Amino acid sequence: MTEATWGDQSNASEIDWRMSAALENVPRGEEDVAEVTSLLGAVHEWIGLDPKHKAGATLTLERPVLIDGTARTSFQGEAIAMLAAALPAKATPSPV
Repeated sequence: MTEATWGDQSNASEIDWRMSAALENVPRGEEDVAEVTSLLGAVHEWIGLDPKHKAGATLTLERPVLIDGTARTSFQGEAIAMLAAALPAKATPSPV
């Protein structure tokens, strides 16, 4: 399994959808490579996954965010749905 980690987890902030995020444990051909993109792009990619891959996915953030009063840098499976529910209205990832 490939895992990404970043920075100081003690400085939690509100969600910055432009920060870097790695979506892991998602099939990309025959390789197990974490895709690093914006948090917005990673959440949109997760939304498009089938249920099996949604359940196995891990999302690692560049820095902590506050979700329900708890600072977190890593989300797995359905916990990513909490981020998806917090997406700003009309938010779409920028084309690469």
